[in-house]
Amino acid sequence: MVAVNVSHSNLSQKMLELRFDLHQTVGEVKARLHLHHGTPADMQRLTLRDGGVDLCAMDDDSKMLGFYSVTSGMEIFVRDVDPHSISRNGALENTDLVDKYRMDDETYEARKGTVREWIKEQKAADPNWKPPKPNGATNFANAKTAALPADVPTDADAAHVVLGGRCEVSPGARRGVVKFVGAVDGMPPGVWVGVHLDDPMGKNDGTIKGKPIFESAPNHGTFARPKNVACGDYPNELDDSDDEL
Repeated sequence: MVAVNVSHSNLSQKMLELRFDLHQTVGEVKARLHLHHGTPADMQRLTLRDGGVDLCAMDDDSKMLGFYSVTSGMEIFVRDVDPHSISRNGALENTDLVDKYRMDDETYEARKGTVREWIKEQKAADPNWKPPKPNGATNFANAKTAALPADVPTDADAAHVVLGGRCEVSPGARRGVVKFVGAVDGMPPGVWVGVHLDDPMGKNDGTIKGKPIFESAPNHGTFARPKNVACGDYPNELDDSDDEL
């Protein structure tokens, strides 16, 4: 087994210490990398680097990694040659490029079971009713009395998330285990899902602004919105690789 860093021509973030078996072919490596950055295997051109210096092109999909004398600490650079790549121009990293859903007031007004409808019911029963102020024991972001904008995720949006279950986080098809579900002080309002990632592709260790939310190793922790977390049969690829030794 070797642990290598992976960089991508369209992405600023590196994938650190991905582990591969030296008996895996370049084609198999490309197939796995496709899960991390979205570039199809046939659109990847791999270059082996060491210390920022290009060593060779890994251009034979049938060759094993050992043929190229890959060692831990080296870097595999992925050049994306897909003219219609989903990662072009920062599409996977720049959230400003994502079309965000905005529900118009008329549509929200027609929905049932909303906070707005509940507040109207309370005021109809008692014209002097006012939403209670949250105290120290109340999670304001999750409280039903807190009228949140329509695009802020709620508990209902996270109903599919299983605490302690295996999951896959988008973008990047990053796999891990759900460690936390709820609002987080110091982050935008609404429900967040805290995930311990199998690979060190996160941005934290489960701590936000000095406050531990869940336990994770450095760069293995990440927080994502529920819509970006799929729960199910997502085995740890590292475990699968170990079973083949």
